[in-house]
Amino acid sequence: MPTVKLVDENTNHPKIRAVFDDIKATKKIDRVPNFWRALAAHPANLELCWTQAKAIMRPGKLDMTTKEIIALAVSITNSCRYCINSHLAAVQRLGLDAAGVGELLAVVGLYNQFNKLAEGLQIEPDIFPKVEE
Repeated sequence: MPTVKLVDENTNHPKIRAVFDDIKATKKIDRVPNFWRALAAHPANLELCWTQAKAIMRPGKLDMTTKEIIALAVSITNSCRYCINSHLAAVQRLGLDAAGVGELLAVVGLYNQFNKLAEGLQIEPDIFPKVEE
């Protein structure tokens, strides 16, 4: 059961309306996803989260496919079904095919296993020399 009621995407609340319009324009979509509609129950939080997402989820040193693959891997690790669905659709739109998704899932599964083993064994980290840029 949802914690908050989704805000109608046709709301007249000026701060929410501005963010919703920006989400649709930036993502080139015709409807506001439920995640953002839920956050809109607290307009200041909606605005903050959208500002962060816009600043980080844009091409930079990492391209968008890489960023979405990371987002999908984290979502899988955290068991967020909503985010898995969203980021899986994004990587598929960006060109990752079924074989690529399968490879991604294998890497996520392997390193979740390795992380748990390393934590359980309480292994001290190796210290590697810093890579100069």
